[in-house]
Amino acid sequence: MTTARSQLICPEVTPYYHCVSRCVRRSFLCGKDSVTGKSYEHRGAWVEQRMLALTSVYCIRICSYAIMSNHYHLVAFIDKEAALSISDLEVVERWCSEHQTPNIIQRWLANQISFKAESHTCSQLIKTWRHRLYCLSWFMRKLNYDIAVQANKEDQCTGRFWEGRFKSQALLDEKALLSAMAYVDLNPIRAKMADSPEQSDHTSIQARLGSLERGETHTPSLANFMGHEHQDKHQGIPFKFVI
Repeated sequence: MTTARSQLICPEVTPYYHCVSRCVRRSFLCGKDSVTGKSYEHRGAWVEQRMLALTSVYCIRICSYAIMSNHYHLVAFIDKEAALSISDLEVVERWCSEHQTPNIIQRWLANQISFKAESHTCSQLIKTWRHRLYCLSWFMRKLNYDIAVQANKEDQCTGRFWEGRFKSQALLDEKALLSAMAYVDLNPIRAKMADSPEQSDHTSIQARLGSLERGETHTPSLANFMGHEHQDKHQGIPFKFVI
């Protein structure tokens, strides 16, 4: 029997999770099919770009990621505090940038709500969307759906692209977080897809190293870690946290 995702992911216990999604059968996410000779390496950019783009919508921050031949890894930080601090208008703008805007919300945006029942409906919708903006399951669902649609269109087929629900592992302390990030960053090297982190395409370590070479203090779209003694919620997230 499967366990409800709500029981596996709880920001109040830990905001850090290691997630994995794997393709079905002989579907390729990134790499080359040795049987047909067809290359799917361009799909790595699909996942990387879409994953990072969604961080501007959802309050989910990416700590590390690696796009492999038939699966991908990511270590995510659930920024519940950020989701609870943004305004109702920003919640609507974020959610509706990726989803269809209901008619009643269009009227709310135009200040055309005149009845209490309508106002209550809008408030409930915004409350639901606010929760979804820091829900890791909704983030992964959107990411995987978009990639599946794009891949199936390219393959001219229908049906399931992903093996099933994404797998997640809670990272309960600093050691677990650092170990998971190192595991993800070094995955392409262990799989002999690259000889060094600098050559590991579609990985967070390559992106971070590129930022360092350019003299940048942080990598856009990736979680910016600061030492615990320098914790500043506007600059980065600490390695240490209280459970």
